Amino acid sequence: MLFYHIIILALIQGITEFLPISSSGHLVLFHEFITTNNDIYRNENFMMDVAVHVGTLFSVLLYFRNDVYNMFCGLNNIITGNKNNADVRLILYVFISSLPVVIAGFVFYKFAPVWLRSIEVIAWTTLIFGIILWWVDKIKPVERTIKTLNVWDALWIGCAQILALIPGVSRSGITMTAARWFGFTRTESARYSLLLAIISISGAGVLNGIDLLKINDSALTFDVFIAAFLAFISGFIAISIMMRWLERASFALFAAYRVILGLGLLGIIYSGVIL
Repeated sequence: MLFYHIIILALIQGITEFLPISSSGHLVLFHEFITTNNDIYRNENFMMDVAVHVGTLFSVLLYFRNDVYNMFCGLNNIITGNKNNADVRLILYVFISSLPVVIAGFVFYKFAPVWLRSIEVIAWTTLIFGIILWWVDKIKPVERTIKTLNVWDALWIGCAQILALIPGVSRSGITMTAARWFGFTRTESARYSLLLAIISISGAGVLNGIDLLKINDSALTFDVFIAAFLAFISGFIAISIMMRWLERASFALFAAYRVILGLGLLGIIYSGVIL
């Protein structure tokens, strides 16, 4: 992959991963319109996509380092038998929410049809789930925090996350939408959504790391690390901006962007510009 392609790829991932606008959909568009997306380069493109996802994983770990530390404390408390505290509940709820997508993700990794990554699918999912995000955010109360999360909340948010395996849905978007449906505040919805990213992205990173070791390509390995580092930097900046934005505003801006992008893609598809 050309170096400037790596820079663009990392910036796209870093900016879009944590905003509710679908990083996977933007990456598919990137490969469709900018890089060479044929059979020869498809595996390389896929590995680069996962690499930048892993880069953004580290930005989550850094930004929410206090929550991550508390989750590790919760894990230690589980091991030592002290199960009745907030740290234990948080890590258990994150695990419960992550389990459905981890199981579905392994199946999707092996058997997902190619057409799910088509521009038409991305256009429709971007549009539809953008409207759903706006509607849920508008009608639901803004009152709950993660401290009030229960098992059923965690399970339903986790089941909603499965939809994010379809490009254009947005993992962060669908989990934030689900959290808002249960009345969580916007910042708390975003916080829980990004904590869920730790497990889902880690699983993809492990699979990608195994593939990278099998290939044993030093040039590709170098590209992977450069892309991951750039995605880490841009991802941390994006998280910081989004969290500050949600303290004083709604998800309407992100929903509007999704609607405009979805309609624009549908327009060029059905007008015959993209065959």
